[in-house]
Amino acid sequence: MFPMNLLSIIAMTGFLLLMFTCKGEAQQTDSPQSVTVMVGEDAVLPCFLKPPKDATKMTVEWGRPDLKPRFVFVNLDGQEYSADQNEAFRGRSSMIPENLKNGDVSLKLSDVRISDSGRYRCYFPREKKEYFTELVVGKKITYSIKPFSSY
Repeated sequence: MFPMNLLSIIAMTGFLLLMFTCKGEAQQTDSPQSVTVMVGEDAVLPCFLKPPKDATKMTVEWGRPDLKPRFVFVNLDGQEYSADQNEAFRGRSSMIPENLKNGDVSLKLSDVRISDSGRYRCYFPREKKEYFTELVVGKKITYSIKPFSSY
């Protein structure tokens, strides 16, 4: 068995690594991104058109292939389309309208939950381009250390 101090150090190190890892607004590249946030925070999953162009009237699909229905957020020709949206994301997913002119179609998820963890797909149907981002959601850990008392 490990002494209590060592376990505390290991737990705290793991927590700090999770807490201070990438918080989300990184540039999308051709390789998958990873975004890490804590439960209850907002997450921005990056996705950018290359070369940058106005996306205000484009169709952009954000989805999770493992869900039914898979759509997290759909921007259909410049309008939010929620008919096929997964219920778990209603009212919590959006794109930032003022960023669309610059080709920034990043997804904002509000009040993130553990169940939001997973692989997200940013897809441009007309261009047949897709990008993936992995969302990792951590739980805030609270614990107390009681002093060791001898019997």
